[in-house]
Amino acid sequence: MLVTLCRMAADDADRGDVKIINTTLKELRYAFKVFAPYSHIPKVSVFGSARTPQDHPEYIQAKKFARLMQQQGWMVITGAGDGIMRAGHQGASREASFGVAISLPFEQKTNTIIADDPKLITFKYFFTRKVIFVKEARAIVLFPGGFGTMDEGFESLTLVQTGKSLPTPIVMCDEPGGSYWQAWKDYVKRELLAKGMIDEADMNLFLVTDNVQDAVDEILRFYRRYHSSRYVFDNMVIRLHSPVSAGLLEELNDTYADILNDGRIEQFNEPLDGEEGEYPGKARLAFHFDRRSSGRLRMLINRINADDES
Repeated sequence: MLVTLCRMAADDADRGDVKIINTTLKELRYAFKVFAPYSHIPKVSVFGSARTPQDHPEYIQAKKFARLMQQQGWMVITGAGDGIMRAGHQGASREASFGVAISLPFEQKTNTIIADDPKLITFKYFFTRKVIFVKEARAIVLFPGGFGTMDEGFESLTLVQTGKSLPTPIVMCDEPGGSYWQAWKDYVKRELLAKGMIDEADMNLFLVTDNVQDAVDEILRFYRRYHSSRYVFDNMVIRLHSPVSAGLLEELNDTYADILNDGRIEQFNEPLDGEEGEYPGKARLAFHFDRRSSGRLRMLINRINADDES
């Protein structure tokens, strides 16, 4: 397939374009191979500054967060550099860490914890690296950082808001009493929400906190009953660890009818045609989602997870 695509590209592109296509496919193929043996283990991508010293409260926060997630059976993905990235690996341990590094002419170097580990991948292109950060993670947590951290945060939110990425918990974590992400949230409310550039419901797509345990709880709560989701033809299918009651199903239909193109939210106890038999033991909700109300969809998932019968 790789050779065929490159030959097709060569018909319409110069050598530089072909090199980009070739390198992109090689990077993704290798990354998929590295992650494949660990596909059954949930992972969280951790972002933050490479310049944060090890005695800084933000470093300590990131290290504690990663340790708590590892204790819950999760693995941690970071950019493999120093600062917050090193803290994530130190907290989770080398065994429970992935490094998704980028080749840069300055600043970025692989931290000593993940160096030479077979779970370390070095990318040439930022965009292929970003694909892996999002594709392989079931949660995203951001600590204070520079342009790169902001880039990853806004891109993650954009992918979820636009439906290009499935629902994912996104948490911004400050140091205790810190103002970095709180100031960012104030900006979002003042400049984006107040001016109608995002919807009120979009504020549900992320959590800002300065408490590591709150960050952990937000992720674990998201998967309390929710298992996974995918599109099957025109249906949004949400897989559940346990079925919802008839009463809750009616409540969901009454409260979230506005996010449906037509029909109702229905519950099934087996895979739908087109799911290829995935997760046969899971209950699922299926509905014609409008594919634009992602904030409201997150509210629906929160309600399912909060139900006392889960």
